Amino acid sequence: MGPSISRLFFRFTILFVLSSLLASPAIAQEKPRARDLGVPFDGVPGPLNAITDVAGVRVGHTTLIAGEGPLRVGEGPVRTGVTAILPRGDDPGDPVFAGWFALNGNGEMTGTTWVEESGFLEGPIAITNTHSVGVVRDSIIAWQVENGTTFQNFSLPVVGETYDGALNDINGFHVKAEHVVSALDTASSGPVPEGNVGGGTAMRCLGFKCGIGTSSRSGLGTDNYTVGVLVQANFGAGVATIAGVPVGRIIREEGDIALGEMEEGGRGSIIIVVATDAPLLPHQLKRIARRASLGVARTGGISSNGSGDIFIAFSTANPGAARGRPTADVSFVSNFEISRLFVATVEATEEAIINALVAAETMVGRDGNRSEALPHDRLQDILRRYNRLVN
Repeated sequence: MGPSISRLFFRFTILFVLSSLLASPAIAQEKPRARDLGVPFDGVPGPLNAITDVAGVRVGHTTLIAGEGPLRVGEGPVRTGVTAILPRGDDPGDPVFAGWFALNGNGEMTGTTWVEESGFLEGPIAITNTHSVGVVRDSIIAWQVENGTTFQNFSLPVVGETYDGALNDINGFHVKAEHVVSALDTASSGPVPEGNVGGGTAMRCLGFKCGIGTSSRSGLGTDNYTVGVLVQANFGAGVATIAGVPVGRIIREEGDIALGEMEEGGRGSIIIVVATDAPLLPHQLKRIARRASLGVARTGGISSNGSGDIFIAFSTANPGAARGRPTADVSFVSNFEISRLFVATVEATEEAIINALVAAETMVGRDGNRSEALPHDRLQDILRRYNRLVN
């Protein structure tokens, strides 16, 4: 017996949404970002205010949205996807120095033991939902084999996750190999769509709909280095702090929107990817990854027991350092210069999270579960009351 009409409908809808996103990669950039609304931030962003301001870094999304109504495992509703980050888009087979850090480990990021041991990230990074880590990991390996970009004839991909089961049929395993390959093959160095896209499609944070966000800081140090951050934010409860103002608490107390029981308890996770063109060694990149924690704290995150807060940082400098030869000459920023990069990481992480909140739109998922977007007009009104709105 062939597939049911309902399953064909789900497949058609998924393909339609995916095709639309691939045809219009800048759709999310038509929406205002946090700075467009007058939210003040410290530091100077790069031209795109995105992780792709770091030369060579590419980002791709595959977004899967289909169906509505009651949960039918294996059929939907579907609200999920995958996001891919290529550190060296022009030469994906050349490893980059990297370091990682877990602020709280109730989550998963594969491949990190080899990053810790070797000091290198060998290939792309991907982010998806909790129950799709395996298929994404395996699909990256297949993609690397097909494209001849495995580094040592084997691959230990880095794949992170956050949980989207409140809105998505997470046990339906809707992320497939072709979706991973699409994210990798369409990854670009331009503007990065934010909010309900890719791995962040059904994510929620700080009491509101959330997802993917990005930001950057440029002109750092004597050589004008850049730091870029991308987050998949799915953490915290209704304590969103924006520009130092407890926006989430005020909205909750004033009863503007019903945040719902799904947002209670502070559970959830955040994956953070930090990229830089500053020459840094693995132990320095671990220090950079740790500083992302302070950006999370600025937005109201507390890294609760149920949170998987896992961060990875890499440097695109020192190309060819992993190539097979007896020794390699590399450069690195001194400790007298590195604090500038720490500050940039904190600032860009904070802004990336707020950008994710601003870009996300209200979403209704399985069983009618609803996650409300942060209302832009209310955000501006509250910041204005505190004299924190930039005119």
